Amino acid sequence: MSEYQYYEFTAVDRFLTTREQAELRSLSTRADITATSFVNTYQWGDFKGDPRKLMERYFDAHLYLANWGTRQLMLRLPTRALAPATVARYCVGDGASAWTAGKHLIVHLYREDEEGTDEWDLDGHGLLASITPVRAALAAGDLRLLYLGWLRCVQSLELDDDEPEPPAPAGLGTLDASLTTVAEFLCIDPDLIAAAAAASAQAAVEPTAAQLRSWVTSLSVREKDAILADLLSGDGHLRGRLLRRYRDEHLPDTSTTSALRTAGELLATAAHLRAERERQVAEQRERERIRQERSAAAARQRHLDALAVDQPAAWQRVNELISTKKPRDYDTGVQLLVDLRDLSERDGNTTPFRQRLAELRTVHARKPSLLERLERAGLNV
Repeated sequence: MSEYQYYEFTAVDRFLTTREQAELRSLSTRADITATSFVNTYQWGDFKGDPRKLMERYFDAHLYLANWGTRQLMLRLPTRALAPATVARYCVGDGASAWTAGKHLIVHLYREDEEGTDEWDLDGHGLLASITPVRAALAAGDLRLLYLGWLRCVQSLELDDDEPEPPAPAGLGTLDASLTTVAEFLCIDPDLIAAAAAASAQAAVEPTAAQLRSWVTSLSVREKDAILADLLSGDGHLRGRLLRRYRDEHLPDTSTTSALRTAGELLATAAHLRAERERQVAEQRERERIRQERSAAAARQRHLDALAVDQPAAWQRVNELISTKKPRDYDTGVQLLVDLRDLSERDGNTTPFRQRLAELRTVHARKPSLLERLERAGLNV
């Protein structure tokens, strides 16, 4: 079987120049390259470029997917929008790491399938577009993406059991569509996320337009001038920085900083949640099995009740089906005999049925195919 590797890079804050697109073209003659993206799929061979260097120089988001289990996501933001010291508290291993390049910080989330399971129904198209909104949320102060990266390290057993967790951001129990896609893409255990969410506060309510207007009115002229200058200079993260500042000034810090749990405690809680969930699923399946059995038994009794109304007609139908000498009619006739047997057993009078069955076997003794079907159905004299 062939390999599958999917590379996608996206420029969010600016367009790629013609020269930059030409530089990218030198790395691949097959890639789809535009002023905002680079996409290529490989069934053989490898990409000649270095994703880390491409992120440092050209792009703001990158997704890589391979059918042997490797998955990685990179996001680049200006350091003024995301402080390296904040990121360092969460990016502590191979599963979540970060580095600075000039005025930018790049977050790298990584998953390697430890069991080496091959996946053959993969398609990376559209994934990065679904994930990219987390970049703006991160710039606005939503640190849930970073916490998910830390959980990826926990799940991969990169951290000691006594490693304390970083502050748990609010809203871990209500991940939006983009964060959910990230969690699924990196194969983060839902039970581990649920364990972490137990100590996560509810996500803060977004400020209303009136609240934001009142806050802007309170800003000094110098601050407003600076905001307008940044806006005109094309600062793509201005909105995020302003929202983060508003939240810092008006909303309580809902991240969990006291009684922090350890990586080992979270893994143990996740295991407990998983066992409880599996127990509930097993109980539900058992209840459904019993319900289906009872429903089938009731339907069976109704069928036998209808058959009991005119048993002579049923025996006549058996003879007609057998006389055709067709395999399908044999099967239908044998099933009808099974019904007649069950009816006789239910009514506690099997002697007439056994006599009729013995006569039938004698009459059709030279039909081995029919006799074989009778034996398989347990219709012995």
